[in-house]
Amino acid sequence: MERIFTFIVVISLLMAGCSSTKRSTAKKISSVLDTGLYENQFTGFILVDPIEKDTLYKHNSSKYFTPASNTKIFTLFASLHLLPETIPALKYGTQNDTLYIQGTGDPSFLHPYLKDSTAIDLMRKYETIVWVPALGEDEKYGPGWSWDDYHWYYSPERTTLPVYGNVLSIENGEQLTIVPEYFKDSIVAIDTVMNRDLNRNNFYFDFNQNDTLEIPMIMGKGLIKRILEKELGRKIHVTDSFPMITHEFLYGIPSDTVYKRMMEVSDNFLAEQLLIVASATISDTLSSKKARDFVLENFLADLRQPPRWVDGSGLSRYNLFTPESMVDVLYRLFLQLPEKRLFHFFPTGGVSGTLEQWYPGDPEPYIHAKTGSLGNNHNVSGYLKTKSGKILIFSFMNNHFMEDSTTIKQRMQRIFEYIRDTY
Repeated sequence: MERIFTFIVVISLLMAGCSSTKRSTAKKISSVLDTGLYENQFTGFILVDPIEKDTLYKHNSSKYFTPASNTKIFTLFASLHLLPETIPALKYGTQNDTLYIQGTGDPSFLHPYLKDSTAIDLMRKYETIVWVPALGEDEKYGPGWSWDDYHWYYSPERTTLPVYGNVLSIENGEQLTIVPEYFKDSIVAIDTVMNRDLNRNNFYFDFNQNDTLEIPMIMGKGLIKRILEKELGRKIHVTDSFPMITHEFLYGIPSDTVYKRMMEVSDNFLAEQLLIVASATISDTLSSKKARDFVLENFLADLRQPPRWVDGSGLSRYNLFTPESMVDVLYRLFLQLPEKRLFHFFPTGGVSGTLEQWYPGDPEPYIHAKTGSLGNNHNVSGYLKTKSGKILIFSFMNNHFMEDSTTIKQRMQRIFEYIRDTY
């Protein structure tokens, strides 16, 4: 009886301690968010203990925000549920000595960083190659994208058969390297803020700078055909449909490699194309909308605040998500994936990707999260590891501020460090 009584006392004290810590954490966060510093912006924050299934703090957490690249958390979730362990690189079939190919939207095909050659290696085995352009529903730019971003590296066009990441890469090191070489005579030596003509593949580069520049190409069937022909050294034929033959998928690089790159450096092109590839697993028509709708209807139908989800990258200002929805999806990923694999996808505070310069450890890294930035908006959502060893899930969204984003990040960092040190 005495042992039982002692056990009850210990448990009661532990629960009281946890409750006290929760109250003090909430009080501290409120003391910051309720000040005039946040008076002229829209802020949402939610902090959850996934093991205890307890919400430690929330502020405007059910309100809708412009998520920017926090949208990629949903794209990661969709990809993990729809795509296999290796990326479907091509749909193909053979008839006699002829290879028929169709794009799946695979972004890694000859990508300047990922450099996957699986598809091109298959093509090199055949003298006669016939390309069957896939039926796709996506416009080259997503709804709500800024039109004047067309010449910046982060805004490549979306296509069903991407090549070289749909960007021209210029590296001016010990020697000038241009990829694809097809455009080596289309570069104008000039120092200008514009990297390309609006309507033509004329590119601008200052040859006096030692730098690497990626410039989106204006894509089209004709250009893709010519680039492939130059790469292969043979003619590519084009037809509207597959003949009556068996066709199958050719699989390329590990999907996790693409996910990590997308999340770590916030690669918009990879995010957009992954949803197109995902749609190939559920439809003969390549459509990022089909993939988004399928995931919302089949995996996320119980979200308390369904998002307005219009693209894969978060470039669009039409996207609307709540902090609670972000945490909900992060919680599902937390339950579904081993911690090591899950954290591997996300930038790590003070260590890697978009968080390399922020939220350093003391001394160990404590933040694994996705950033999301557009003009006057900055958000961070992910996982926080406290000094007591707890893993917490959070979403911190800041919209419509007029200050420098560095100031916003500094305020968030103080809150994150307090949580890390005291909870």
